[in-house]
Amino acid sequence: MKKIIALLLALVMALGLLAGCGDKANTDGTDDTDGAKKIETLKVAFVPSREPEEIITATEPLKQMLKDELAKLGYEVGDVEITVGTTYEAVGEGLEAGTIDVGLIPGGTYVLYDDGAEVILTATRDGLSKDSDNAKDWNDGQPTEASDKQAVSYRALFIAGPSDKGQELVKKVNAGEELTWEDLDSANWSIMGTSSPAGYIYPALWLQDHYGKGISDLKSAVQSDSYASAFARLASGQVDVLVTYADARRDYAERWNTEFSREGSIWEETGVIGVTAPIYNDTISVSKNSEIMDADLIAALQQAFINIGNTDAGKEVIKIYSHNGYQVAQASDYDNERAAQKLVQELTAAN
Repeated sequence: MKKIIALLLALVMALGLLAGCGDKANTDGTDDTDGAKKIETLKVAFVPSREPEEIITATEPLKQMLKDELAKLGYEVGDVEITVGTTYEAVGEGLEAGTIDVGLIPGGTYVLYDDGAEVILTATRDGLSKDSDNAKDWNDGQPTEASDKQAVSYRALFIAGPSDKGQELVKKVNAGEELTWEDLDSANWSIMGTSSPAGYIYPALWLQDHYGKGISDLKSAVQSDSYASAFARLASGQVDVLVTYADARRDYAERWNTEFSREGSIWEETGVIGVTAPIYNDTISVSKNSEIMDADLIAALQQAFINIGNTDAGKEVIKIYSHNGYQVAQASDYDNERAAQKLVQELTAAN
């Protein structure tokens, strides 16, 4: 009888241990039937560099692509939730707070929030047929075309529009004349949020380098909520100059004549009046404070996005951001961006 009782106790203890192991596996997200790690919701956010509805529509297929690629890598994802932040900063804050798991954000936004965000990938882009430091070289009236060379950096452009002031500035540049601070200060400007590399940071550095002034020194500089609204303002003459990535006119050439109701082509009616130093490409960053993020998931996300970027269907989705693919990144890749951010913060504080 004692032997039977001892055997029963041993059996109960063994069952208890098995139950405990099952509970632990479920807690850390592993399905004890097929070995896949389960994620209920993967939250992905984009910055509003294009109109939010346009981004949401274009990236809808990304949800299933991520599910499929992560499934191959051992993750069963219930839902991929894609949102567009109201501002660049809102996405950075979401990563910092852990309410967003993955953010597709510029380098400037990443370094501003790198206490809570970790860069895992850098986007590659098609290079451009024009890549000169000289603004005049962009103003041949011909479209800027994509080249077959992949690039990990891009430039910011100062683009003047069809308004009288805009054309005055373009004419001066094309004549080989140096623009004065008074020339620029007399124009109405469109800028982006302060963490946007092409829409604020690098243009601010360019102004500092050329004139010892910052964006905050301009008499008239309004913040646009997207590049689409900035180009709409440029087309209507509400602003004379905008700052944007090179060459954003490729993305708005058709809408320039349709939605924005211009008669001439965007290549004829606009001109580049300034070109910044190269900017390291956009990032895919993850939240350090996400409840689901760990080293294994980071590795899986890196491979998933790389795989997606290597397919034609994937390239069709990510081209909304002018991305062509992805390569593994490390924090030190963005040290120049950190230096740029520091200088802009110092300039802002000084003003």
